[in-house]
Amino acid sequence: MLLQRLTLCSRIPPDSLRHVRWLLTRPLLQAPQGRAHGSSFAHRGELRQAKRIVVKLGSAVVTRGDECGLALGRLASIVEQVAMLQNQGREMMIVTSGAVAFGKQRLRHEILLSQSVRQALHSGQNQLKDMSLPVLEARACAAAGQSGLMALYEAMFTQYSTCTAQVLVTNLDFHDDQKRQNLNSTLQELLRMNIVPIINTNDAVVPPPEPNSDLQGVNVISIKDNDSLAARLAVEMKADLLIALSDVEGLYNSPPGTDDAKLIDIFYPGDQQSITYGTKSRVGIGGMEAKVKAALWALQGGTSVVIANGTHPKVTGQVITDIVEGKKVGTFFSEIKPAGPTVEQQTEMARSTGRTLASLHPDQRSEIICHLAELLTERKEEILAANKMDMDLAVNAGHLPPAMLKRLSLSPAKLNSLAIGLRQIAVAAQDSVGRVLRRTRVAHNLELEQITVPIGVLLVIFEARPDCLPQVSALAIASGNALLLKGGKEAANTNRVLHQLAQEALSMHGVKEAIQLVSTREEVEDLCRLDKMIDLIIPRGSSQLVRDIQRATKGIPVLGHSEGICHVYVDVDASVDKVIKIVRDSKCDYPAACNAMETLLIHRDILRTPLFDQIIDMLRNERVKIHAGPRFVSYLTFSPSEAKSLRTEYGDLECCVEVVDSMQEAVDHIHKYGSSHTDVIITENVKGVLLPSSDHRRGHSRAVPAAAGQRLCFPERQLTFC
Repeated sequence: MLLQRLTLCSRIPPDSLRHVRWLLTRPLLQAPQGRAHGSSFAHRGELRQAKRIVVKLGSAVVTRGDECGLALGRLASIVEQVAMLQNQGREMMIVTSGAVAFGKQRLRHEILLSQSVRQALHSGQNQLKDMSLPVLEARACAAAGQSGLMALYEAMFTQYSTCTAQVLVTNLDFHDDQKRQNLNSTLQELLRMNIVPIINTNDAVVPPPEPNSDLQGVNVISIKDNDSLAARLAVEMKADLLIALSDVEGLYNSPPGTDDAKLIDIFYPGDQQSITYGTKSRVGIGGMEAKVKAALWALQGGTSVVIANGTHPKVTGQVITDIVEGKKVGTFFSEIKPAGPTVEQQTEMARSTGRTLASLHPDQRSEIICHLAELLTERKEEILAANKMDMDLAVNAGHLPPAMLKRLSLSPAKLNSLAIGLRQIAVAAQDSVGRVLRRTRVAHNLELEQITVPIGVLLVIFEARPDCLPQVSALAIASGNALLLKGGKEAANTNRVLHQLAQEALSMHGVKEAIQLVSTREEVEDLCRLDKMIDLIIPRGSSQLVRDIQRATKGIPVLGHSEGICHVYVDVDASVDKVIKIVRDSKCDYPAACNAMETLLIHRDILRTPLFDQIIDMLRNERVKIHAGPRFVSYLTFSPSEAKSLRTEYGDLECCVEVVDSMQEAVDHIHKYGSSHTDVIITENVKGVLLPSSDHRRGHSRAVPAAAGQRLCFPERQLTFC
């Protein structure tokens, strides 16, 4: 039988006792500090500080679908998460259901076996007749299932070197002062010894709940079910967080399954009148209304609460740890309502107003962009003052590298350049929306047209580069798309001012809310889960940011770019004047830009020529740090530091210099080490040059005719031929 296979915590081999003693007495070096009890956490991000945590497992979480027996897979996952948090130095407590279901399974088995034996003995034959099971009384099931349930928990926690202790309580244990003090003292001692208390109502003897002023006031709560037990226990033990797991995602504004039902991310005490409760779960006696009442009671007592789904196969594996990490899982109960709209409300406003933006005449969208360009120059003092605040904070903090500081910095020249770029976008906005790309005659008097239309709501995530905000805003306006912006906190002041200017420009035609700046404490990973609200995510930043966004996104397309490993190749037939100007501009003008040169390829015959000396002298005068490629090193007696990798995006006044034997070898090098972003070939010999074609990722190249100074644009890259 299952119980015979379980290894109990009390049966630890002698050679393991020393390890267990160390576990019980080891110092908690990196334990969360928690906070002074009395007020709950205001934001999800603060849940990382939770030290004492109560996890309540509802009947629907721990029992199987047939209500007979336990869901062992889910329990194993929950135990693993609790043990991991316990080993991090947190104090974990579990309030569990399941004794009745476990006992029902056991008693049914025993009754069937008993009836079979009795019938066989009575009839004198093995043929079994139809047998009906009697109705099993819940208290008897609880009595039969408590020991098995606890043995199962002990066996599972033992796998993580974690000990457990069973505590059975009734309503009287909380109403009698002496019993309540004894319970508190016992639990405190167990937590001090690094033991996980597993608490349940003693359903074998508990009387039916009596009508009373249920959940009214901080000092009165009736232990009717495990929801109220968990709330009372959390307040009594001054827990920082109560996680209530059930079979629903959280709290909805109307019964789940209805057309208009929406998951409530954050629930405030004053919002209970605006929701409608549905039916109870298939098992248990509480229901969502009881959970909400218990959660509000615990919140009033100073314990933060999250109600989440503990049965979903895609999230059960990390639901508890995700909540503790502050991720947007389930419904978070908070006493503090934010001053501004939630990110969901911002997205709804952007989507609604974005439809109006898309319906504007192209001239009207162009007017908005031109007005934004004017505001950038007219209000430059205000912008630069906000940017100075961000720069001062970043410099004092000292955590931003020089390349990021350059991206963060704005100047009058950069604002003027932005304004020029915006006016160019305004011209292009004339045919961005509604342009016929293709027209096909399907049948007589029936034509099929492919027309450009807006995508919907765009989420653009960018790091400490405030100049990105007006650029992206102008592109969204030109294409008729609503926009949700999430900028780096390092540029918070600058982004706020630039966003105000963008909304001021949009107000010309009554579409102010089409562009929203997310300034709340939303984690990027949480934004990536709004698959029903956002149509496209565009990360603007480092390659690491792009990869993180792609991993975190759930069901939303990501328009990610590659790294900016850009090359400049100097051919043997290159013009001296062009070489110096192009190399200086591509590396030194704005080294933090994603299209700045990172690798300079030199034809072998240029080495030890005046042109090579001029290039190196220019780079040194511009304070560019040179890293030598492996072939370049072989030509030098005393060389600069060797490049660690030929796929490095320096983003600063640094570059790699490498030597190649021919133009074709330079193209092959770009294929191998480049990122298909922006590459340049400088030569006067343009006849029969093999350049990367649109199918270069399949390993092919073709001759591309080009004239000096012509820019060739391919689907995956920009390649300038000089």
